[in-house]
Amino acid sequence: AAAGAAAAATTAAARRRRGRRSQRGWSCVTEVFTGIVEGKAEVASVVDKDEFRSLVLRFPPPREEGRNYLERAQVGCSVAVNGTCLTVTTIAEERNELGFDVIGETLRRTNLGTLAVGDECNFERAARIGDEVGGHNVSGHVHTKAEVSEVERVGENNVRYQVRLPTREYIKYVLPKGYIAVDGISLTVG
Repeated sequence: AAAGAAAAATTAAARRRRGRRSQRGWSCVTEVFTGIVEGKAEVASVVDKDEFRSLVLRFPPPREEGRNYLERAQVGCSVAVNGTCLTVTTIAEERNELGFDVIGETLRRTNLGTLAVGDECNFERAARIGDEVGGHNVSGHVHTKAEVSEVERVGENNVRYQVRLPTREYIKYVLPKGYIAVDGISLTVG
């Protein structure tokens, strides 16, 4: 009975968080991405420390049709940067910038350690509960870097990528008709 009461209390708290509005938009309550890149951000600053890196990314300005990429941004929210789930640590809305801290493990497993000021990177904001998922459910928890070894144009609107994994240990996670993400772009395995 106690476990049931705790579960009910947790569910009620989740419902309250899900529906809570903040001054900046809907509260962040999920860390699921679709693998459909929303846009490109520019690296505005990089601060490297031992086994640690702080990145500040400048996002596209709000568009006339009302698209504001910082609309739901809050410290603690998740944004996929080149497919890697990062937590917002700072917000400079007047410059359209978000800051992120990246730890050593993430730097080793991703390409975020190679980004320099002026570089562009793909971004996707976390999906909200109830949003349509037009891609795949992508966690943003990156296992390894891979090399795109071949790019082949197949017809007018299709491209085939050949991806080389660093070791065979990862092949067991790649399934036919499954998917992988390359820089945050979810691709179906053919």
